[in-house]
Amino acid sequence: MIILETERLLFRAHTLEDLAPFCALEADPAVRRFVGRRRRTREEAERRFRDRFLRPAPDRLGLWATVFKPDGCYIGYCGVYPLVGEAGPIPGEGSLAFTLAPAYWGRGLATEAARAFVDFGFRELHLRRIVAGVEVGNGASVRVIEKLGFALWRLERINRRSFYHFEIRNPQSMGTE
Repeated sequence: MIILETERLLFRAHTLEDLAPFCALEADPAVRRFVGRRRRTREEAERRFRDRFLRPAPDRLGLWATVFKPDGCYIGYCGVYPLVGEAGPIPGEGSLAFTLAPAYWGRGLATEAARAFVDFGFRELHLRRIVAGVEVGNGASVRVIEKLGFALWRLERINRRSFYHFEIRNPQSMGTE
């Protein structure tokens, strides 16, 4: 199932054919540097893939297989997934994420993907707010988030790591909250 498409990217449900490139991403130290740091073993990556990525996303809120259309290759996963608070998922809110293979960095693809999912989240899913967490030091992801108009919401420190938390509100829902 294709969920969304941009000029260079296609976003679809994950399939078992995505397992090998997904596991390669999860084991890549450059990718893992700002997302958990520790490289996942093949077994951990396979378990995560089967538990979280092969299940249908509720209400189209989820992380989708990202395919670079010019060569048809799986290059990562992107999307808006449910924002979870202390009491569970927060209705009308989502979290933006984009993870791409290093060979595809520096081409504007993360910005293209993130912009597509912010638009999708507001126009199609009617979200009121989308947040994004970025580890301090990940300048490339901060630049992507800032290009899209996100504002710094708060700074958080967790176990010797610091995270920026950004938010953007749906202009169509402003004043209706």
